[in-house]
Formats: sequence, structure tokens, C-alpha cells
Amino acid sequence: MTATASATATAAPSSKPKPSSTSTTYRARDHARAQAGTEVDAMPVLPASGCPAPPEGVAAEDVVWAETVAGGNYTHKVLARGTELRLTDLTGDACAHLLLHCADRPWERLNTADTVKVFWNAYLGKGHLLLSDQGRVLASVTRDTSGRHDALTGTSSLARNTARYGDGTAQSASPAGRELFKLAALKNGLTPRDLPPSVSFFQGVRIAEDGTAEFTGSVGPGGTVTLRAEQDVTVLLANVPHPLDPRPAYTCGNLGVLAHRARPTAPGDPLWEATPEGRRAFLNTADHLTARGIA
Repeated sequence: MTATASATATAAPSSKPKPSSTSTTYRARDHARAQAGTEVDAMPVLPASGCPAPPEGVAAEDVVWAETVAGGNYTHKVLARGTELRLTDLTGDACAHLLLHCADRPWERLNTADTVKVFWNAYLGKGHLLLSDQGRVLASVTRDTSGRHDALTGTSSLARNTARYGDGTAQSASPAGRELFKLAALKNGLTPRDLPPSVSFFQGVRIAEDGTAEFTGSVGPGGTVTLRAEQDVTVLLANVPHPLDPRPAYTCGNLGVLAHRARPTAPGDPLWEATPEGRRAFLNTADHLTARGIA
């Protein structure tokens, strides 16, 4: 036997690598379609009417938004006037940072300073109205089982998260709230200049007698807050740790989001008449909507 023949006889059979599941356009298409049934802990329910547990007394077909938002993520939606938006702290570690813009005129947007000073109350809760800088109501808080919220501190920034966690970019493991708001804004035709200070829910802050802000944290899993849209609004949500959260690790749990059709606050409703300031804000809103033929 020649050396060549011997080498041929003893050589191991060649093994060709198997084609990648995405090596061709057709394989990539089939691979992508195979993911259609995949479910994860944090994702939107499509259609929203298929959510497994609509609020008591709400028909499934009236649900217009159902989603679980993981910590370090964001979401957004345009909601019609009268829609009720329920946020739920599913783990006790969620922190829902919220911005609101009028859907058809985004220059009218949430004004946290007026929201606090007009009602002589810095602490958000049931009955509080979220105001624009036009003195009109964007949304009202209709229910609250948490009581741990913040209208003073705003959300986290790129610089702060980079200094604290090593990174704060939107694609990092520790994204800042403002960076996520920028992405949500872009998807609604808005720019960073359209992002005012935000409010947040489920991680509380109180002001001490000496004027310092004290972080009070969460009441635990299951806390909810329900907002009613009093105009058509663009909702931007970022679920990120509160800037004053003292824990060294980037800690933020899942946030439940569910919205359903309802009715806006009307004259004669207890909320409309609850305070002189609130009544004036509702009248300003009604006057504006009436002039536009909306209400």
C-alpha cells in the first residue's frame, strides 16, 4: 500500500458544518416565524382584549392595552380621552416613571410644578390631577393602593447612572430613565426637547423637616395606581430604579400596564367638585375641548 493510499485509508471522514438556521433568506424567515408562539415574562398582549385578567367589571373587548414591562425597559401608547390606565407593581421593585403629552399638540404636556403647587400638595395619590402648563387636566388619579409616589425628583440621567452603575445608555444593563424616554419620544414624533420632568409611581419620597428628600421605597408587590385620561394623551413610561433608591445594584422589577375604555370626569362627579383648584382645571379643560368640538 502506498503512503498516499495508507493516508487515505486511515484519515477520519470529513465532517461539514451543518447549515445555520438563518444561513439563507428562507431559513431566516422560517426561523423568525417559528418564534411567533414564544412567550416571555415581559411582553405586550396582542390583541389587548386577550389579556387573562381584565379588571373587575370591565369587558375584555374594552381592554385596549395590556403589557408587562421588565425593569430597565420602556413602553408608550396613545390613549383616548376617558381611558383608564392601571399600573401595577408586580414584584415590589417596579418604579413607573410617567410623562404625558396631549396627543395632537405635544407642546402641551405634563407640568410637575403646577401639578404640585396648584393643589398645595407634593404627594401624589387618589384624587390628584396631573396638569399641563395650560392649567388643564391631562389625567386624574382615580385609585391608589400604594401611596408611595414622587412628583419632585424626576427620573434618572445618563451621567448619574454612569457614575453609579458604570453605564446609563439605553442599550446597557443599567439604562437611565431619560435615555429610555428619548426612545419612547422618538417613536411618537417627539425629541429630547419635548421631555419635561416626570412623575413616578411605587417608590416613595417624602420631604423631611430640614428640606431633604427621604426615600421611602415600596409597599411591596401588588400595589396599583389608576389614572384616567381627561384628554387624548401620549403616554410615555420608563420602568427604572428611582434615582434615590439606595440599593447598590440596579434593581427594578416588572411593571403591569393595563388600559381600558371608560368615561372622562364630568360635571357633578365627586372628583370634579373635590377642590376649587380642581374644578377650575376641569373647567379650563372642558372649555378647550368644547371650543374644538370634542366635548
